[in-house]
Amino acid sequence: MIGRPISRPKGVLLSVLSVLVLLVGYSWVSHRQHQVNPDDTTIPSWGQLAEGVKKFTQPDRKGERWLIEDSLATGERLALGLALGIVFGFLIGMLMGCIAPVEAFLNPPISMLAKVPQTAALAVYFVFFGTGMEMFVAMISFGIIPALAVTVYLSIKDIPSEMLDKAYTLGASAFEIAIEVVFKQVLPKFIDAVRLSIGPAIVFLIAAEMVVGDVGFGYRIRLQFKLTNMNVVYPYLAILAGFGFMLDYGLRALQAKVCPWYQNGIK
Repeated sequence: MIGRPISRPKGVLLSVLSVLVLLVGYSWVSHRQHQVNPDDTTIPSWGQLAEGVKKFTQPDRKGERWLIEDSLATGERLALGLALGIVFGFLIGMLMGCIAPVEAFLNPPISMLAKVPQTAALAVYFVFFGTGMEMFVAMISFGIIPALAVTVYLSIKDIPSEMLDKAYTLGASAFEIAIEVVFKQVLPKFIDAVRLSIGPAIVFLIAAEMVVGDVGFGYRIRLQFKLTNMNVVYPYLAILAGFGFMLDYGLRALQAKVCPWYQNGIK
């Protein structure tokens, strides 16, 4: 039947099977490519991938490890950008949803900015913020603020008016309703929105690093791609995917911890 859940062991088995299908499929494509050209580097074999991993995990001529350097740079930029975007996205959405004049004032520009492709606006960020840390952080935060704000705003609008009326009838103040009713109703959906924002935030950052970065995952991918060292590019992409998956898993665990009623389907 549509929507019927499956048992946990079956779910884990299917998840593992899907990963195995990807690995086997890649192995087959790589094998076929190397039959045509044994020196091919565009679809590296597992041995070539191992050489690539060795290259970015061991010290180079300067004694530096690429993976550590790039992880620190990209991680710091992403953390700051996400933090600012999450805070301001939530605050703007709450103000729009709770205060009608703020809604009327901010709804048009926020709705418009949500449609602006951030990668196409790279030149604008260069003009206003330069090419340093501020530019990377601004691109991530401004890129996710509109979507997060709209999610919070629409979630507040979905709250039944009867629920708010009952709270007022029981003597709650506007501030108490915002914290005890609105915040608790919005929080689980906001966490879902943050989960969905992780992917776009990483895309914005990598795109900027590929253009102006001198360190970071985007910079390293661009440099190694020019040298056709795909045995470095593919593992870097896998690391980015793993990092995004870990963030998503952490947010799901946080949601289950602070919003158990949402997880149990009592929304």
